[in-house]
Amino acid sequence: MHNRPRISPAATAEDAAASAAKAAKLRDLQSQLLHNHQNKLYTKEAVTVSAKLLEVNPEVYTAWNYRKLAFKHSLEGVGDAEIVKSLVNEELKIVEVALRQNPKSYGAWHHRKWVLNQGLTEVDFKHEYDLLNQLLKKDPRNFHGWNYRRFVTKLKNVPEVEELKFTRAMIDINFSNYSAWHNRSALFSQLLKQKAEGFESKENILTEEYKLVCNALFTDPNDQSGWFYHLWLLDQTVTPEDPLLISSWPSQGSDCFLSTDLSSFEFSNCNYSLHMGAFPIVLYFNQAVTGVSSSTVTVNSMFLKNENLIWSPLTTAKSREARCWLTYLKISDAKFSDSNSATVEVSIGHLRGIISSSGSHYPHTSQFKFTITMKSIDRGQSEESVEKLIMWKDDQKEFDYGTANEMLLNKLSITEERERKVPKWNLETLSNEIELFKELSDENCKFVNLTLARLLTAQDAMTSPKNLPKQKGNHFVEVLKLLDELIKLDPSHAGYYEDERSLVMMNQATFDEQSIMKYYVRSSELTSTSHRLAGMRLSRLSLTRIGFVERLLWIQMLDLSHNELRSIAGLEALQHLVCLNLSNNKISSFTSLEPLKLMKYLKVLNISSNEIGSHPIDTSKYFCSSPLSHTYEAENITKAFKKGNINVGDYWEAILLFQEMNLIQLDISENKVADEAFGDLLLEVLPTLKWLDGKCVR
Repeated sequence: MHNRPRISPAATAEDAAASAAKAAKLRDLQSQLLHNHQNKLYTKEAVTVSAKLLEVNPEVYTAWNYRKLAFKHSLEGVGDAEIVKSLVNEELKIVEVALRQNPKSYGAWHHRKWVLNQGLTEVDFKHEYDLLNQLLKKDPRNFHGWNYRRFVTKLKNVPEVEELKFTRAMIDINFSNYSAWHNRSALFSQLLKQKAEGFESKENILTEEYKLVCNALFTDPNDQSGWFYHLWLLDQTVTPEDPLLISSWPSQGSDCFLSTDLSSFEFSNCNYSLHMGAFPIVLYFNQAVTGVSSSTVTVNSMFLKNENLIWSPLTTAKSREARCWLTYLKISDAKFSDSNSATVEVSIGHLRGIISSSGSHYPHTSQFKFTITMKSIDRGQSEESVEKLIMWKDDQKEFDYGTANEMLLNKLSITEERERKVPKWNLETLSNEIELFKELSDENCKFVNLTLARLLTAQDAMTSPKNLPKQKGNHFVEVLKLLDELIKLDPSHAGYYEDERSLVMMNQATFDEQSIMKYYVRSSELTSTSHRLAGMRLSRLSLTRIGFVERLLWIQMLDLSHNELRSIAGLEALQHLVCLNLSNNKISSFTSLEPLKLMKYLKVLNISSNEIGSHPIDTSKYFCSSPLSHTYEAENITKAFKKGNINVGDYWEAILLFQEMNLIQLDISENKVADEAFGDLLLEVLPTLKWLDGKCVR
């Protein structure tokens, strides 16, 4: 069991001697095994050594791999079915002996699956189920046994409905059987996805399951098994089955004003400036999807043929699956010879191909259109803007909602997901569950409080701001109170509750236009620049996590200073962001800033007063001291820094980050990494840099 010492405090000298003898025997057997493995010896005596070793210690993976090779060797030239059956049974017996020693041995269970998957003999299913029954009787929650049961039932083609009956029987015996609840959720997921006979109505199935799990929760509110199943039910209730487009930028009806200077970045009185003559289009879905391409998304414009557009997932992971997708329109002055404006129309889902991770297809066609207008600017003003140092203001003055720009409100029109029609059953179920758990709220149970917070949050998420009852509004205050209580009640999981609290704060700040206006500021109110860029001040909110960025795709300046952020995951969606303030947070490495590499418009970055460099990276466990150790790129970088006596290996994280950015201004002071040598490195890696820590460097 967890948190129990492996060696009893009451162990005697005889026990210690026996343990030493066992260790010596293990070392001898391991030595023989490695010798046999290296020399490819598969004699009966050699194979017996591996069996003896696994009987004592089933966790020696090399021994299992050796037995696989020996098993294949023993089958060479064998045509007698009885001999084959005997060899298979011998392997299965070795596994059973190992499982008696350790019923949770990964290697033993994997080896048994491997043997049966060879398909050499008919599987004795009665024996397999007898073995499982013995193991689950001894430990009903052994997830290895449950996993193997799923393997056996699939091998035998047992209907999922039959297995549902088994999980129910095990739950009735003991409500605390987490593995049975988990297996039940896995079976229901398959049956509901397949819309199997009797499982066409998701509502009827989930209603009965809510009743079942509530019996368990009310029987023992402090047992976590049922709570995890309830969380799965809640996810099934609130998450749409199909992928939906929930936001885009530009959004429907937007008027985007661009500067005509295509050669460099400018702060202009226009809404946006171009980067390398390209204008980004961003699509944001409610869940990660694949298949976004010029075939499934059509962009009609005067700038570029749709088939020439390349859509890319906005993610730091090497994956073709993401919630946010990006493409660029290549724009030039020549295209505006007859008119200063052009309309762009975007159509999504006219062909099947956009698929979620669960296998659901984008269900219908969506369209939106926007206008691009080119606007000339004063060249002298442009040059002055680039050269001028931008200082972030720490003024907490609230923006006057009454002066909000009407055009901005139009930009904030969030799309179909928040306005989608939610089935009556879903809302009624959430309301019933909320009332039910409020009855348990006096129990001072962390699971009750956490589930109630999730239910209230889910109810808000499924209710459009327009449809919220005026007398009730949303539940932000109530949820924040519950999470604050959880931090005190369960300090060991405070980090998780703080992340959840941050999501609620972000939701509260971006829930509707009026909420956004409380944090909206012009660039002149946020920084020393006199130019008008749309920005938000989300500082001093104790944020540990960023969320709901799909509602912020339009912003150009963002102040996240004086929070508790350790990661900025999600910010990569803000493709029009020009200025970003992350000062006074808890960012400890440049790796945490990887999303910045995907933000091509970003020119001003403040990451001062963080913890970068305070936590050195332990490279002793790696073959190489850094990813740059054995690359052609490393040789070039090393040569570039030889004259400055800079040890490139000490700064590889920074090099990989900043070499893909085009910053004009960077503040990194008050970080342990910020010294003179690092400043020299930044000047080499960032040729566009003009201001470093408030000083002009070029």
